[in-house]
Amino acid sequence: MELKGKKVSFLGDSITEGWGTSDPEYRYDRVLCRRAGLSKTYNYGIGGTCFSYHSGSRPSDNPKFDLYFCGRAALMDPDTDLIVVFGGTNDYGHGKDPFGDEFSETRLDTYCGAVNYVMSVIPEAYPGVPLVFMTPMKRYCGEIRNAVGKRLSDYVDYMISAADARGIPVLDLYHDLGIDPDKPEDFEKYTIDGLHPNDAGHAVIADKLYEFLITL
Repeated sequence: MELKGKKVSFLGDSITEGWGTSDPEYRYDRVLCRRAGLSKTYNYGIGGTCFSYHSGSRPSDNPKFDLYFCGRAALMDPDTDLIVVFGGTNDYGHGKDPFGDEFSETRLDTYCGAVNYVMSVIPEAYPGVPLVFMTPMKRYCGEIRNAVGKRLSDYVDYMISAADARGIPVLDLYHDLGIDPDKPEDFEKYTIDGLHPNDAGHAVIADKLYEFLITL
């Protein structure tokens, strides 16, 4: 994929929003913009948001967290050449919503149903625009089972399977990023809290995304 001069949209959570960076210019999308020579980036990152709709807990203590991915996926600027979706860590971390029944799931208050919806609605809303997903990266204690009995890797595995079934390219940051906050050295070097990457962590994400996109 030729990236120079392209406009790219990023739908995500607090990592895409830039929590953990010292300045927005160190977010992975802005780092990618400079490296690839993009003409523009649209950042649709909102901290605390999930793919799924918290039907049993609305409104939440922070109403911003209720702006789930499904409700925002078709509201991005249509003047874009590529859409990148990066989320799922809050679905695991909040652990409030059912995981769902995988490919047959259509309920938006389940993780699987919400992922299915986002993967379907974006191509419909932005016909002809390439779509790429990025899995959650590893996080501190991410293999502890959450309130619905799932590990972070379960959320990653489903996203990969759902994307593969639809022919959507997926960058597996969980297995291929090379950052594991359960390792003290990675925790300190690349994150601010074991979840949110710092400037150095965002630079690694940008590099991985760049190398992935140019192969498409």
